[in-house]
Amino acid sequence: MFLKGAITALVTPMKENGDLDFDSLENLINFQIESGVSGIVAVGTTGESATIDFKDHMRLIESFVKISNKRIPIIAGTGANSTEEAITLTKSAESSGADAALLVSPYYNKPPQEGIYEHHMKIADEVNLPQILYNVPSRTASFIESETVSRLAKHQNIIGIKDATGDMENLETLKNLCKEEIKTNNFSLFSGDDFSSLEFIANGGDGTISVSSNIVPKIVSDICELVKKDYKTAKNLDDSLKDLNKYLFIESNPIPVKWALLKMGMIRSGIRLPLVELNDKFKRPLEACLAELNLI
Repeated sequence: MFLKGAITALVTPMKENGDLDFDSLENLINFQIESGVSGIVAVGTTGESATIDFKDHMRLIESFVKISNKRIPIIAGTGANSTEEAITLTKSAESSGADAALLVSPYYNKPPQEGIYEHHMKIADEVNLPQILYNVPSRTASFIESETVSRLAKHQNIIGIKDATGDMENLETLKNLCKEEIKTNNFSLFSGDDFSSLEFIANGGDGTISVSSNIVPKIVSDICELVKKDYKTAKNLDDSLKDLNKYLFIESNPIPVKWALLKMGMIRSGIRLPLVELNDKFKRPLEACLAELNLI
C-alpha cells in the first residue's frame, strides 16, 4: 500500500455534552472526499483520542469506514503507550475495515529506542494491517530516532512515518537510511507539521497528514499536487495559509480547529475535558483568517 498527498487528521465532532455527533461526522467526511484529499485519519490526536474510550474509539472507526464506503483510505489512530492496548486497538481497526493504522510513539513512559523498536515490531508482527509510525516528541516525550525508523521500515506491515518534528535535517537522514524502502514504494514520508509541510514535500516527502486540511482541504490537496511540478503556485497557496496555520495552533490542537469548524457551521461546540473552548482573545484573529479565506 503506497500513500501520498494530503491526508486529513480529522476532528471528532461532538455534541455540546461531549457525546459523539455522527451526523456531523458524515458531513465532514463527505466534505473531505469532495475536496480531493488522499486519505483521512480517524481518532488521531486531532480526533481527541486521549479522551475517547475503547468503545467509542471502535464506533468511530467503524463509522469512518462505513461513511467513506471505500471512496478514500481510512487510517485509524490506534497508538498507545501500552503495547498490548495498541495491539488490541489495531486488531479492532483491522476487523472494522480500516485501510491502515497510525501508531504514535509510546508516550509518557519514555521507553528507550530498543523499547520503541520492539513495541512497533510486536504490533506489526501480530496485526496484518499497514502501519504508519508517528513521531511527535512535543507531545509524547518519546522520539523515534531515524536509525530505529530504518530498522522498522524493513517490516512489510510498516509502510511509512508521520514526522511532526518540522526538522528538515531529520527528513534527510530518514531519506538516506530508508532509501531502499522508499525507492520501492514500500515506505512513505509524511509531514505532520502544517508550518513546514511544503518544504518537507519539496525536499522528498510524499505528503502531509494535516490539521489545516480540516478547514481548507482543497488548498492543502492542491499544494501537495503542485509542489513538485509548479513550486511557485504551491508556495503562493501555502503563503495564503500562514496565518491560518499559526492560529490553528495558538492553543492545543484540536481546540482552535474545532472552534473554526464551529464558526463555519460544520460542527457543534462539543469538546471533551480537559480541553475547553478556544480562549476569547484568540477568536477574533482566527475569525479574521477564516473571513480572509472566504470560509465564513
